[in-house]
Amino acid sequence: MRDGFIKTAAVTPDIRVADCEYNAEQICKNMRMAAEGGAKIIVFPELCITGYTCEDLFWQDVLLDGAKEALLTIVKESRQVDALIFVGLPWEKNGKLYNVAAAISHGKLLGMVPKKNLPNYSEFYERRHFEPGAEEVEFLHVDWQEEDVPFGICQLFCCEQMEGLTVAAEICEDLWVACPPSIRHAQAGASVIVNLSASDETTGKDRYRRNLVAGQSARLVCGYIYADAGEGESSTDLVFAAHNLIAENGVLLGESARFENGVIFGDIDIRRIRAERRRMTTFRMDLDEEYVETKFDLSVEKTKLARRFDRTPFVPQDKSDRDRRCEEILSIQAMGLKKRLVHTGCKSLVVGISGGLDSTLALLVAARACDMARVDRSSILSVTMPCFGTTDRTYRNACELTRRLGASLKEVDIRKSVTQHFDDIGQDLENHDVTYENGQARERTQVLMDLANQSQGMVVGTGDMSELALGWATYNGDHMSMYGVNASVPKTLVRHLVRYCADTFEDRKLGEVLYDILDTPVSPELLPPKDGEISQKTEDLVGPYELHDFFLYYVLRFGYAPAKIYRIAKLSFAGVYDDETILKWLRKFYWRFFSQQFKRSCLPDGPKVGSVAVSPRGDLRMPSDACVRLWQKELEGL
Repeated sequence: MRDGFIKTAAVTPDIRVADCEYNAEQICKNMRMAAEGGAKIIVFPELCITGYTCEDLFWQDVLLDGAKEALLTIVKESRQVDALIFVGLPWEKNGKLYNVAAAISHGKLLGMVPKKNLPNYSEFYERRHFEPGAEEVEFLHVDWQEEDVPFGICQLFCCEQMEGLTVAAEICEDLWVACPPSIRHAQAGASVIVNLSASDETTGKDRYRRNLVAGQSARLVCGYIYADAGEGESSTDLVFAAHNLIAENGVLLGESARFENGVIFGDIDIRRIRAERRRMTTFRMDLDEEYVETKFDLSVEKTKLARRFDRTPFVPQDKSDRDRRCEEILSIQAMGLKKRLVHTGCKSLVVGISGGLDSTLALLVAARACDMARVDRSSILSVTMPCFGTTDRTYRNACELTRRLGASLKEVDIRKSVTQHFDDIGQDLENHDVTYENGQARERTQVLMDLANQSQGMVVGTGDMSELALGWATYNGDHMSMYGVNASVPKTLVRHLVRYCADTFEDRKLGEVLYDILDTPVSPELLPPKDGEISQKTEDLVGPYELHDFFLYYVLRFGYAPAKIYRIAKLSFAGVYDDETILKWLRKFYWRFFSQQFKRSCLPDGPKVGSVAVSPRGDLRMPSDACVRLWQKELEGL
């Protein structure tokens, strides 16, 4: 439960139709198994105590009495289990029968939630046996329990030990209707919805069910646990596939193989859900006086996480998804630049080309923007500005890339002007300090700005989001442009965008240049080379970009605390970086992220392409003088 994680389970036990005693044994066995696996919320299918397919046997007193006895058995067994458990059974109230989800914890029946929407079409005949549940909650006396039990749809089950862990239930068809009860549950405060289901299997239904569960969890910004009936139900007319699903805010955390009874687990992040709801001003939670809240207890312990966190959260792992993402982002970047080009009436796009990844991507985007605007690519002025740190490899690649794309190439050697400037301000050429480095970057920006004036053009920025997050840019140097096409593209994604272009261009020679650029170490090339090779490697100085992009995603997208990011980074990068290395660069990230906000506060315009951005207009509002002390204090305790 530490860091907001709660392990959950969806369970399909083996059952026998109408054999409540056997079914209770199987439910208890699976309950213990799920709890041993660490699950704190355990969900069983609809009517699993009796079986969903009992049909007119639901009218038999023997079956209904057997279901009550089985429920008592399960309630007693729950004393040995540290979890909130939901099981399905028929329950008679006021002479009518209801399809209910019983909530159980630590030897107590906490509540019973009846099914609201009863299907009575196609293969379903539920209205023959059951009454629709009422939203209003009544309190019923149960023979074997002192406290009366709430009965009704408007119920919330709230964990005393974890703030924000509030659970509500709906049953099967409730999810499939136009206005599911879970909508009201979520607005009343439920962060986790459980669904006890008996959804029979027909061809193609699994895809629809999967999309439905994931989509509802996204719409409600919640965790969703769906437990389905399986083998053991009557096959007279139907087959049930035990298609269990666990989702969180649109993402599937767990899915069972169909036609196999068993248990699946999913680690739901309650703090992430709360952070998303806080951030979304359109997600409204209102006090609903009709709801009855029932408290339950869980022991506080560290959840053993089985959940995966991708090392590259900005980059899809599946190649087809990644290619679609790359094409989409390139189109967004180019469309933004095209709009600016057409609106301003500029005659040229001026790009400082270094032979590195960022400027390469900016030039590729500029070429695509020209194509969209039906402007000849020769209007792109690609400027190479060799100085003290330029190597032959990057220079050759910059020139060849420009020629292959059909842009205009201009070389401006800035060694002389930078040397003169250093002489003017008394900067020793042998002193390779920050002035030595930044003087070159600012001279390059001045050259680009002046060339843009000469050609009635605009300077296209090349810096990426990872550099902006770390402040790895020279203020009023490469930090400045007239439109920053890469401003919301992280470094790990820049590499894949360039590779996508290399893989898809028909010009194989152009592809070869791009592949060589991809193989070149990331460097600002501001210090003199050693033996003709790059001597200044960015990741040696600020840290691996794959780590920083990982940190950036979870800091900005979900507001994770340093300890939580450190915990999941250790899981994700196990075998790649040791714990000390991760912590070292996490400390560096926070220090740089806070201290360099002043650069992000005055960024040029640029298109937002993903869910995270650092533009003061496109996403991130942050004071330039915010104090990092609280975050550093937590880091010191790790």
